[in-house]
Amino acid sequence: MSNTYTKSAFTQHGEPAPFAPGDPATWIARGRKRDHAEALAQAWRDFPDLPPDHPLEARMTRTRERVVAMRPVHDAISADGEAQRQARNFAFTETQANAGTISDRDLAILQGRDRHGYGWDDAVRYAGGWYAAHAGWSYNPRPHCVSRHGVELGKEAYDRGFADGGGDRGDLFDVARRQLLASTRASNQATASPATATSRPLPSSWPLPTDEARPCRWSRRLLILSEAEAQGWATRARHRSPSPMEMLAADPETADMTVVMVTSDRGFVDGRAYAAVPALAREPGWADRMIASPTLAMSLSEWIEGREFDDILVTAQGDYLRMVDAIATALPLCRTMERTRNTPLQQRTHFRTWLNRGRGTGDNRGAGHIRWSKLAKGLSGKLGEFTARVGTPNGGSGHRIVIEVADGVSATGFVTADGRPLEPEIVIGNKTKMRQHMALALRSFTGATRLVA
Repeated sequence: MSNTYTKSAFTQHGEPAPFAPGDPATWIARGRKRDHAEALAQAWRDFPDLPPDHPLEARMTRTRERVVAMRPVHDAISADGEAQRQARNFAFTETQANAGTISDRDLAILQGRDRHGYGWDDAVRYAGGWYAAHAGWSYNPRPHCVSRHGVELGKEAYDRGFADGGGDRGDLFDVARRQLLASTRASNQATASPATATSRPLPSSWPLPTDEARPCRWSRRLLILSEAEAQGWATRARHRSPSPMEMLAADPETADMTVVMVTSDRGFVDGRAYAAVPALAREPGWADRMIASPTLAMSLSEWIEGREFDDILVTAQGDYLRMVDAIATALPLCRTMERTRNTPLQQRTHFRTWLNRGRGTGDNRGAGHIRWSKLAKGLSGKLGEFTARVGTPNGGSGHRIVIEVADGVSATGFVTADGRPLEPEIVIGNKTKMRQHMALALRSFTGATRLVA
């Protein structure tokens, strides 16, 4: 058989080509490697489908025989994908180590691989145990290990990392001893390099937004974004997702929020006035020149001076984030300081999470993490004493959301801070926003009172 295949998944007229599973070119055109494609095609040639006029039992037997023949191929494909995943993750971590930007915890991942030969998953568990001991934390493998049938997978790697980090589970005063060492180590590092010490954490080290933080008034919130993501996040979604400025424009209450944009030529500007201007073509080294500019911090102070903030979010990434780090001392210290990170899809999710914590003047909402049920069991969320469930259809249009204080007990008699009664049953028209409406209802009820007749 020739090793050259010219067929593709489409004809020259753009129409889908006939599916020929016995031809390796069919599988190559669908993304399979050559050796995998040849093995799949061989299985189809050895066990082709029987004509429809054959007995059903014979056709089913032939299908089972082909599945058994292809099982080693699928196992090889899975193993190859897993090897590529681990190689990419280790390569990224090594790049951070070579650049000098790696954290102690990520460095322990490479240590687990080099010293003990761990794969990526066990190396991460090893790093979790090592850092727990290094930072003076208590022994707790549960967040890092996977429990299956009563057995915690990866516990051996976590235990070894915990021991390598200085942990001793047999010592009664182990935690106190390691906490003292960790505090001493931190103070020594601060005094050893006073020139690099900052009076506040850099925005690049801020945590990602969660739903546990206390909701804050829009007038006391600050958003710092860059011109790069102001036009939207580049995701693989079929439909175009709204940009951050479009999401803000859809909610009139966000008009009281302060929005500052990081630009490549003017520093920090008014985000609402600059949102429609596309990003300029940038020359190499533009970020370093902007960071060295003595007016960079002044351009930010112009927009935040005289205002009080309780909540700050930074969505800038890359060189724009470096610019924000450079003027970290000009940022106010707040109760909540967070930034988006990771992939564009996750950044958009983090931004939505942060937006959902905003509240209007005079509005009272409860804080805390909402515990969601699995969608297969019926979507429901629980916050405090309240549970939001999807109600049974009542025959009309829309979808019902029911708020309960116990199983089957409706949350009646609750009022807002200004005396408005809260209805325990909500009807919405768009089912895709079910989770968003349930979260808003839960926070409204947890921030309400029942001191009414």
